[in-house]
Amino acid sequence: MYRFGLHCCWQRAHWTGVESGNRRDRPCDRPDRRRLALIGPRAKLRALATSGTSFWALLRESLSTTEQDFSRGDLRRAILLLAVPMVLEMGMESVFAVCDVFFVGRLGAAAVATVGLTESLMVLVYALAFGLAMSTTAVVARRYGEGNVRGAGRAGVQALLLGGGISLVVGIVGVGFAPQLLASMGAEPEVLETGGWYARVLLGTNLVVMLLFLGNAVFRGVGDAAGAMRALWLANGINLVLDPCLIFGLGPFPELGLTGAAIATSVGRGVGVLYQVARLVNGPRLKLRLADLRVDVAVMANIIRVSLGGVAQQLIAVASWVILVRIVAEFGSLAVASYTIAMRVLMFALLPSWGLANAAATLVGQSLGARDSDRAERAVWRTGLYNTLFLGSVSIVLIAIPRPIVAIFTDDVSVIEGAAIALRVVACGYVFYAWEMVMVQAFNGAGDTVTPTKINLFCFWGCQIGLAYWLAQPLQQGPLGVYVAVALSYSLAAVIAVWQFRRGRWKQVQV
Repeated sequence: MYRFGLHCCWQRAHWTGVESGNRRDRPCDRPDRRRLALIGPRAKLRALATSGTSFWALLRESLSTTEQDFSRGDLRRAILLLAVPMVLEMGMESVFAVCDVFFVGRLGAAAVATVGLTESLMVLVYALAFGLAMSTTAVVARRYGEGNVRGAGRAGVQALLLGGGISLVVGIVGVGFAPQLLASMGAEPEVLETGGWYARVLLGTNLVVMLLFLGNAVFRGVGDAAGAMRALWLANGINLVLDPCLIFGLGPFPELGLTGAAIATSVGRGVGVLYQVARLVNGPRLKLRLADLRVDVAVMANIIRVSLGGVAQQLIAVASWVILVRIVAEFGSLAVASYTIAMRVLMFALLPSWGLANAAATLVGQSLGARDSDRAERAVWRTGLYNTLFLGSVSIVLIAIPRPIVAIFTDDVSVIEGAAIALRVVACGYVFYAWEMVMVQAFNGAGDTVTPTKINLFCFWGCQIGLAYWLAQPLQQGPLGVYVAVALSYSLAAVIAVWQFRRGRWKQVQV
């Protein structure tokens, strides 16, 4: 739990320690038992009431659009202001992930397998979007921490232009070769018949995915976590409403089956992008101008330079996941369905945890921009502790009662049993995952995308893939071997990431 400071009754009731009329923060006053002992019971009650009010006011402030300077002031306050909207943002993404597979699960195991295999293709898009988003957040946060708001806006526009060009190429390839790509993933004939158009729609509209990622990366870079949260809530909220309507043909909507799920996803994300554009043009912290809508070679080259490591680290991780799905697919559609449901449930907890990690990235970027590397380091250790407490609690639930959780999404006994095993095995490493996510985002926030790339290359390609195949095939452990490999490789990545972070080389990276 966060321990919040109290101001005594003779001080102004302002928990944050920010003086009215200026933006200079000072550390929050600590509770002083000796001073509280000198005042009467009524004054003590007023102080406690002020503390409670200030706490809820702080929560409301985290969801507002007020301008903040996260390079100074109390770290616990800064983490809370950033983490609350980021966790809610990722929490909504988690809700969408499980609700989407809940609706699709009513269409049968083949439909769920189609979603799993198509997601394995889409993760290539996600890898590019994640990699560009990492560099975008790092560069925008560094410029914003330096006080160069104009430079932060220019970097954001160049990132959006770059992402749009990449998406155009991916969309053309995806629409033209979706069935062939599914077949290359080991899809059975029933899956190919069911999922051809599902894959075409998602790959063809990957532009909205790319822009949604990059727009939110700009928001996070300037500390506007509430803007990123609202964009994703709007996108996924519309998606959740349209999903059952287009899948099952509710009301005036046509019954489109699995293709309807893809259309709902693309429409929801498209609306989210429109919201982002409106906020970026008229935002509280950053106002992009039409004059920026031209290629700035120097700025774009800098973003590409920083993003190469980010894209590489994501492609390494994604390629590993694609190969893992390919290994699981050797055991049939039921195994893929179990894998898909288990991964969606696991991501339900991991995405909010990723929100906490994103808070560390913003704090590191802005603190380094303000030339305060000690503050950046303290922010990472504190965020990692909070993340460990969160994921440690979640892992207990997933290990203790996996079957009732999985049964929400399917009534197939074989799928339930397989997914329950996956939950138990992978959740055993959640405490390690908490540190791995925070450390990786800390490196990325500093612009050091090379270190996580090396860690991913060693742990996922050097260890995870070989171990998964060896356990699943020669040792005949089947999908269980894949789940064990996932847990061990991510735990190893966490240990190496903490070791590299303590060396401190990330503090000298220039972006």
